Amino acid sequence: MPKYKPTKANIYTGRTSDQELYLHEKILCTDISELKSNTNKTIALLGYECDEGVKLNQGRTGAVNGPDAIRKQLAKLPNHLNKKTSFYDVGNVRHGDGELKDTQALLSKKVSDLLKAGAFPIILGGGHDMAYGTYNGIKIAKDDATIGIINFDAHFDLRSDKTGSNSGTPFFQIAKDCQAKNLPFHYLCMGIRQDANDASLFKTAKELDVIYIQRDTFRIEFHNEINAWINAFIKNVDLVYVTIDLDGFSSAYAPGVSAPSPMGFTPDVVLESLKTITLSGKLAAVDIAEMNPTYDVDHQTARLAASLIHGIIHAH
Repeated sequence: MPKYKPTKANIYTGRTSDQELYLHEKILCTDISELKSNTNKTIALLGYECDEGVKLNQGRTGAVNGPDAIRKQLAKLPNHLNKKTSFYDVGNVRHGDGELKDTQALLSKKVSDLLKAGAFPIILGGGHDMAYGTYNGIKIAKDDATIGIINFDAHFDLRSDKTGSNSGTPFFQIAKDCQAKNLPFHYLCMGIRQDANDASLFKTAKELDVIYIQRDTFRIEFHNEINAWINAFIKNVDLVYVTIDLDGFSSAYAPGVSAPSPMGFTPDVVLESLKTITLSGKLAAVDIAEMNPTYDVDHQTARLAASLIHGIIHAH
């Protein structure tokens, strides 16, 4: 069975000051049940310690240790948050010996709890199967809202779950749930590669009316056009859920992932896109998937993930 456990505060270390100049001095470790609804902004980190979905998808394991690897690098970064903004680490959902769906369900429950408490959740992974849990957590908490998914990824992750769920099935599962409830499926993929998806996945994407920007167009020199696509997509939804798969980046920037490739995208175009999404005021939750410290080089991938989070929280 999956478990929920708190984060040990001693994971957050770095330079010290008496003015909360660094994030490790700002972040407080607590249990989700201790969060209270308030009018001030609250940011909450939640770990997804699970790479069972990666294993089932025939990827290289190690992402179970991703959350703590990101935390260690985030701790060292400077703090520019407003003093009234609360920043919590609310622990981890950890996969046990049971089925993946149980871990996803527990993640959904915790994300929902955070949203109901008025917090902005950032989930650290962990395999991309976390997306099914994050999305359902938003859906539980914001049942009347139309949710748009923006996925920064080389892969559609639209594989059939006929033989069970894994890290390659989450958005197919979401689409199937939407169809069963007669709800629209709003899905935008940024950075899709033809050499990372077979013909059947492109066919599925077409059948589900998925909007996608391929890697050769997802470049910083086209940021005005990309921002126009993002704004057009956001216009049709109430809330936006952003999911960032680190294996979408070129391995020059992110070697520590489950499925690396030198042909991925660059951080600058993702940061530019995130600014546009955040400015919409509709961003409900973010997760970062496939952080695999087993294969990281000089903590480069963890540093990238930490910098992405740093940008998001200060813009949000």
